[in-house]
Amino acid sequence: MMDIAANIASIRQRIGAACRRAGRCPAEVRLIAVSKVKPAEQIDAAFASGQQLFGESYVQEFRDKSSAVKSPVEWHFLGGLQSNKVKYLRGRVAMIHSVDRISLAEEISRQWQKIDQPINVLLQVNIGEEKQKSGCLLGNLETLVRTVAELPRIQICGLMCLPPHADDAEEVRPYFRRMRDLAGEIKQLQLPGVSMAELSMGMSGDFEVAVEEGATLVRVGTAIFGERIKKG
Repeated sequence: MMDIAANIASIRQRIGAACRRAGRCPAEVRLIAVSKVKPAEQIDAAFASGQQLFGESYVQEFRDKSSAVKSPVEWHFLGGLQSNKVKYLRGRVAMIHSVDRISLAEEISRQWQKIDQPINVLLQVNIGEEKQKSGCLLGNLETLVRTVAELPRIQICGLMCLPPHADDAEEVRPYFRRMRDLAGEIKQLQLPGVSMAELSMGMSGDFEVAVEEGATLVRVGTAIFGERIKKG
């Protein structure tokens, strides 16, 4: 049986080691347990071992699962998001990592205005400029930042990326480094309502490299919960 508590402890140790190599404080990096396609019982087990942040990628699954989880977890939404499904997240997630277009940001703003609460968002960057992936292209990022920053109730907290896949984590290091540089460039714009405090990058296979390059949020699923069971 998967020992979730031991896996989380191991990942936290690896994050700490990566921080030491980079001269960073481990407290600067938060672990998000990616719990998509995992049952509520495993989320409760992870929470019992000290894990507080959990990430989901599918709206329907999040709706069903979040009500079944007994623990007071902090939910983050990580996946691609259609504007017509934003209403199902309203008031239920602490952060949306996948804002990649103005129309989506406008709908998020509308929904959170209804409950008169702010929502923290990250802007997703298509750092590898891959046609099959979501995310704002590099040349459009400043326009997206400036436009979204003016929307009511939205707080831009940083950037997120899904770099091109590579079996060797070192191959994605330049993409993580570029994300850090982008965050610095946006920070220099000194736009009201825009913070570059968060960099959401790094998953089970490359989170240590991401931490070395400045990640503040790492999204780990397989290394905590095991491989996903394929349906069908």
